[in-house]
Amino acid sequence: MDHRTVAWDRGQGLTEPAKKCIRGTSGPYGRDEPWLQRPASPQESCQRPRWDSRLRLEPDQSNYVKNKEVMLSCPEGLQPSFTHVKCLREVQSISSGKPEYREVWLGKDSRGQWNRIQSRVECIEVLQVDPGTLEVSSTSIQVNWTCRVPEACSRMRATCRLAGPSSPPCEAEEVPGEEMLHGQEGTFSCPALQPFTEYSVTISLPPSTILFTWLVRTKETVPDKPEQLWLDPSTGSLSWEPLPSCKGEIIGYQLNITARSAQDSGLLELELERLRLSSSVTAHPLPAHGPGSSYVVTVQGLTAAGAGAAALWEFRTNRSDAPQPLDMSCRTARDISSSQGTAVLPLHPIPPQLCSPEHQLLVAVMHNSTTVEGVCSGEPQPFNASQQPGAYVAAVLNLSTPMDFVLGDGTRGQGYHNAALRPGCNYTALLRVVRRSQQAEKFTCICYSFSVGAEQPPGLWLWAVIGVFVLLGILLVFAGIRRVQQVRGQHLQTCCRSMGNTKSLTQDFPLPFQEKEVSAWKS
Repeated sequence: MDHRTVAWDRGQGLTEPAKKCIRGTSGPYGRDEPWLQRPASPQESCQRPRWDSRLRLEPDQSNYVKNKEVMLSCPEGLQPSFTHVKCLREVQSISSGKPEYREVWLGKDSRGQWNRIQSRVECIEVLQVDPGTLEVSSTSIQVNWTCRVPEACSRMRATCRLAGPSSPPCEAEEVPGEEMLHGQEGTFSCPALQPFTEYSVTISLPPSTILFTWLVRTKETVPDKPEQLWLDPSTGSLSWEPLPSCKGEIIGYQLNITARSAQDSGLLELELERLRLSSSVTAHPLPAHGPGSSYVVTVQGLTAAGAGAAALWEFRTNRSDAPQPLDMSCRTARDISSSQGTAVLPLHPIPPQLCSPEHQLLVAVMHNSTTVEGVCSGEPQPFNASQQPGAYVAAVLNLSTPMDFVLGDGTRGQGYHNAALRPGCNYTALLRVVRRSQQAEKFTCICYSFSVGAEQPPGLWLWAVIGVFVLLGILLVFAGIRRVQQVRGQHLQTCCRSMGNTKSLTQDFPLPFQEKEVSAWKS
């Protein structure tokens, strides 16, 4: 038998031939050889624990000597609940005078203390991120994290990086630097990001252990405004350059067309059109109007986040006698009564070939911020007498022929209220027709502008009448006084002539009783 071949009986230890072979020997193959040391008995060892199958034990064997430390590890990104364990055997009970043992495993905590393991040891995620707490906006990303292994948290680092290279016209700048994470929970933020751009969020342990990685695209925002607009004279269409999908997927374009034209009577007709076009359309014909018309067109790109900034384009058709149709005035009202709160509007139907005969009459108190275009294309609110009135529907008319309409007579119906006009206010009334389709809204309005004067209180009229009568009385008194003075003067002249005649008589025939009076008169 070879010197190194020995037999081992599981129940009895070394076999008898083996004992004879090594009894009394020493030297290189004697009892001092480590490989000849007697293995631990069942009472001195523990079986490999049945824990998480992902656990790696070092050394990796089926039995472990009690009180001998065993190192545990997990695949990348995971951490065992204990990194060092050891087993003990304790008496569970005594049966037939013999002790029965059970295995007990202890784990070393972060402070180096050994604690009894109450449950299975598992490979757990060092970093826990709840998907429901991930926050993404058009310019930032936020990740709420929780560290489940405190001893590993102190070295965690987080970064935000572009997921791929950017290219014109949608160039994005790289996010600089990284952030050290501290504590057992917190929030990692990536600010100042580009909208609608893919980023990679990574949390790792040095040197190269990835604990968490997330590929995410920032949300869309409204697009930039179109940079170039031009009119094609041959087609009468307005064109623009298509917008790139840098801040969101371009899903269409919003056009607002305002056309103001002068009628033959010199009055103003306003036509507003709102259109939504698909992303493949980059041109649209303008509505036809005669000379003296003006156009204001705004073009906005659309994404899922909404409409972007508007590009403005203005154009006026030539007309020698009306070079500035924007400055033309609206129609006026007549028979304005501030005491009754009414005014008469001479209404003329909008040409029937353009629309149905139903017309709306809108009324608005004009302020500095109020525009005729805004009232024409706006959504009027129900009239509220307790508040400063905005634009409201005063009447709904089936207008096919001209008529005089009394505004402010107090009538009301379904969706309208012809409320009394307030004294001291400037009003604009719009006769409006609305046409709607699946992709467009068109508003045609003819405006009327007037002011309701401030109503005078009744007491002022009374005092005015009294004042007139007092003034007349004073004038009459002065006239009477002057008349009396004139009569006295005439009487005095008559007396003087009479006295002259009397003097001549007394000189011829003196009277004794008149001498003193005549002397006094003479003097």
